[in-house]
Amino acid sequence: MTTSTAPQPANMTDPALAHAWTVLEAVPDPEIPVVSIRELGILRDVRRAADGALEVVITPTYSGCPAMSQIAEDIGLALTTAQLTPYRVATVLAPAWTTDWITADAREKLRAYGIAPPTGNCGAAASSAAPQEKVLRFVPRALPAPSCPRCGSAHTERLAQFGSTACKALYRCLDCREPFDYFKPY
Repeated sequence: MTTSTAPQPANMTDPALAHAWTVLEAVPDPEIPVVSIRELGILRDVRRAADGALEVVITPTYSGCPAMSQIAEDIGLALTTAQLTPYRVATVLAPAWTTDWITADAREKLRAYGIAPPTGNCGAAASSAAPQEKVLRFVPRALPAPSCPRCGSAHTERLAQFGSTACKALYRCLDCREPFDYFKPY
């Protein structure tokens, strides 16, 4: 299984930061409500800004992700409800989000929800003695077909490159005949 690099709270000497991490752990992804924004690796950091405000750092799952404004709004509602103000939400694009940041718990939640979690490793979270070569790919690399999240069969076929959202593809199990979304690896 892929190792997650989901961020962990760093400064637990500040009770407001610790409380903010706890509050934000419960903010669900608006497109996949069974997983939190932290479990997906969207929530990257919560820190104190120079002016004393809480700064919540998020990274979109892909450039132009339409859910980012809803995520920022949900973060604001959660922090305001918990009386953790003032705050601001900062969106950062680098490093680019990768499916390697999805936690193991979130992968199981996706599977139970009927979405096949991403297979393979994009290399961002992989550890090795030698640095990995970054290759620009103009042609998508062949990946093994995902297993059906319902029956576990590896006998699946892709029906469409894009599923219910741009970050998922539509597959069908050839054994149980059920369609399912597959969270594409990035």
